Amino acid sequence: MAHKVGIIGGDGIGPEVIAQGMRVIEAAGVELETVDYDLGGERYLRDGVILTDEILEEWRGLDALYVGAVGTPAVPPGVIERGLLLRMRFTLDLYINLRPFLAPDGSHEFVVIRENTEGTYAGEGGFLRKNTPHEIATQGSVNTRLGVERAVRYAFELATTRRNHLTLVHKTNVLTFAGDLWERTFNEVAEEYPQVDTAYNHVDAACIYFVEDPQRYDVVVTDNLFGDILTDLGGAVSGGVGLASSANLNPEGVSMFEPVHGSAPDIAGKGIANPLAAILSGAMMLDHLGETDAATRIRTAADSVAGETGTTVEMGDKVIAAL
Repeated sequence: MAHKVGIIGGDGIGPEVIAQGMRVIEAAGVELETVDYDLGGERYLRDGVILTDEILEEWRGLDALYVGAVGTPAVPPGVIERGLLLRMRFTLDLYINLRPFLAPDGSHEFVVIRENTEGTYAGEGGFLRKNTPHEIATQGSVNTRLGVERAVRYAFELATTRRNHLTLVHKTNVLTFAGDLWERTFNEVAEEYPQVDTAYNHVDAACIYFVEDPQRYDVVVTDNLFGDILTDLGGAVSGGVGLASSANLNPEGVSMFEPVHGSAPDIAGKGIANPLAAILSGAMMLDHLGETDAATRIRTAADSVAGETGTTVEMGDKVIAAL
């Protein structure tokens, strides 16, 4: 039976790179039943629609979502991000953000597990005396035991399938409330996984180690804000965002897969966008759908052409030829 997947090409280069991802998936022999959704900045500019309740309900019946990139300079920052991407994360409870990275020397892969629905992105806060000399803005970090524990537990489970090593990244010496909850939860769950070696890094130290000594990492778990920053840094040091894939997971429901680069409107339509991040995100989706053989073959093929250049279509052709 074909897997039912929602496709959101989005804006800019999004449709171009997702088209290559779909070509590669088909060439790998996986049959998908797709439903296309016209969402993103361009759709918002046409009729004001960002994401409807009806579409969200439809998504609950899908096996996965495959997203290109959304956003356009004509839409104010935050409108599409909060109205589409964050609403998708929160409503579908995509509480795990998983990002794989290759160490700069190619020696090994490590992954970051980012808690994806809480922290400073939950939207708690507000203004007092806005637009006056005495304006106050607060932005709280929301951390629940449930939210922290399920991310930590997922990371421990993942570590047992890899090298049995897990690092918690936070800032416990300064963020003494949120950090305390994360650290206590991590240590308590660790008792259930005696085979997993654990470590802790402050986030500023982790930024240094990501650049200078990524070999120390196998699985990293961290909160939403620190994870957002660390995963972009990880992408930069492991070949650039053109290779950066990601999964937004609800292990008990529908999950979403997307490259982490932006919509790049400056090169949209020129046929020069690198589709490898989208192709690798598609491979992550296939893993999630149980198509592990196809996913492995796609990753191997994509890795084999990662240093090459070509148009968007030519890069898709090269991956297909290498399958």
